[in-house]
Amino acid sequence: MEYDIHTLLDSATLATTLWVIYMIRFKLKSSYMDDKDNLAIYYVVVPCAVLSLLIHPKTQHLAINQILWAFCVYLEAVSVLPQLQVMQNTKIVEPFTAHYVFALGIARFLSCAHWVLQVIDSRGQLLTALGYGLWPSLVLVSEIIQTFILADFCYYYIKSLVGGQLVVRLPSGVV
Repeated sequence: MEYDIHTLLDSATLATTLWVIYMIRFKLKSSYMDDKDNLAIYYVVVPCAVLSLLIHPKTQHLAINQILWAFCVYLEAVSVLPQLQVMQNTKIVEPFTAHYVFALGIARFLSCAHWVLQVIDSRGQLLTALGYGLWPSLVLVSEIIQTFILADFCYYYIKSLVGGQLVVRLPSGVV
């Protein structure tokens, strides 16, 4: 049952992600700021691919599935970097985008807190349930990295709200 639910949720996530990509690339192309999007994607993808080849779960699944699972975990941890780079280059973040990234940051914080509390509550047994070697620790580190990447934006979001601003203004060098 759990496997079926995760498969359904992962499929729904994939479908909505593909829909968003389609909308951005074709329907909303006029709003895309090509000159502000200057983070080469290979700086994000290649390190994740190399790391997934080196450190991945050791399960009964096929090796390619283990590597792809690790790649997804590592890529998810840094997937927001291109969006943050675009926002940094524009220096001003519109309210709708700011609300979305802030909500994403809060969700990532809660997810990270959940995993950390689960590890503490299980006295580390959760890490051994995920496998052995460096993989279990890197899953937790990936959650923490993603949380810290978004924490900086959340700080400026809250600072803008407290200051009564509808748009978030980012200083130089945030990302």
